[in-house]
Amino acid sequence: MTFTASLSAVDQGRAQRLRRMKGIALSLLLIAAIVYLATLRVADQGVWGFVNAGAEAAMVGALADWFAVTALFRHPLGLPIPHTAIIPTRKNEIARNLQDFFTENSLTEEIVRERMASTRVGLRLGAWLLHDANATRVVAEASRVARTALAQVGDDDVKHLVGEVIVPRLASEPLAGALGDLLGAVVDDGAHRGLVDLVVIEVHDWLRRHPDVFNGIVGERAPRWAPGFVNRRIVKWTYDQALEWLWAIRSEREHPTRAALDDLLRTIADDLQHDPTVAERAERLKVRLLEHPQTAETIVELWQTVRASLDGALAAESSAFKDRATRAVQRFGRSLIDDDALRGNLEARLEDAAAFVVRTYGAELSTVISHTIERWDGRQAARRIELHVGRDLQFIRINGTVVGCLAGLAIHAVSLVVG
Repeated sequence: MTFTASLSAVDQGRAQRLRRMKGIALSLLLIAAIVYLATLRVADQGVWGFVNAGAEAAMVGALADWFAVTALFRHPLGLPIPHTAIIPTRKNEIARNLQDFFTENSLTEEIVRERMASTRVGLRLGAWLLHDANATRVVAEASRVARTALAQVGDDDVKHLVGEVIVPRLASEPLAGALGDLLGAVVDDGAHRGLVDLVVIEVHDWLRRHPDVFNGIVGERAPRWAPGFVNRRIVKWTYDQALEWLWAIRSEREHPTRAALDDLLRTIADDLQHDPTVAERAERLKVRLLEHPQTAETIVELWQTVRASLDGALAAESSAFKDRATRAVQRFGRSLIDDDALRGNLEARLEDAAAFVVRTYGAELSTVISHTIERWDGRQAARRIELHVGRDLQFIRINGTVVGCLAGLAIHAVSLVVG
């Protein structure tokens, strides 16, 4: 397989443009040679002398610059002339020089901080996240990564973590005081009210949908000596009162039952923190629960349920979970644009992270350049570099032809004046 055949479509396009520029430079050289030969016999006849001198100098300039450009990549005409084929023979030294240049001029903490500050990453990121397609893409990529991470966590790993690490640690650590403090903070902040609402709503809806179940349970406990119609009226009255009571709790944010529940939770929290008897009972209950053989199994089963639910939500093309996540990403993007403090904090952290990477691993990162070039074959390295810069280097040959022609004209004019 030839080198050209192994090139990518982009490199083949570069090779075609390089050949075209080489053809133009060679054409100018051939034109200068033809003009020189055509005017050689009339070189001493007036204006033809200028034409001949210009063509001769153009040939010299073209040949000199052809030699200079060619010597970078290969031996001109295949002749092993000293200090030619510079890139193939000295590619390792060039690679190290490129590495040093990149390290000194790009991989420094000051330059990285300056460039990070000038790009205004936070503002650009916020604007980017506001677009629906970008926010959806972020959620999709995060979902893919999360599913991969979930798949790597096996049930045996969770069981070992729970049974060998979490449960023994929880059993040995006194938690009553911390639990009381947490419960008190939850009640004071009202964070439990959402859970209370959920329980009340679910119980009320279930009771409204299943009156027969309620009547059956309560009816079984009615006194058998009482008349049946009396028991039925009492059961129905009890059912109606239960529905009315649950609806009142559901509808009224300041219902006395809610206040009583808050007081009860505050009392429990205070007792857990300050009553040694209650704290001791709580610790004994904790130990019994944690040491029960079913506790670890229950935690693993809960993990399996949570993992299955998460995996299903993450795998779905469209789900409520992903919709909420997308809106959260866009809200974060809007905050980055509107909140100067948040944006400045993010950009400062990104600058610190980039500076840390450069400061700690900059030297190792820059060796990628030298290691990559050193692995290349010398001739192929020269060819690849020529594909990227060779087209522009052909302008040197073209300029050499033109400048040589002008220099020849000037020299011929001076020679006539002096002579």
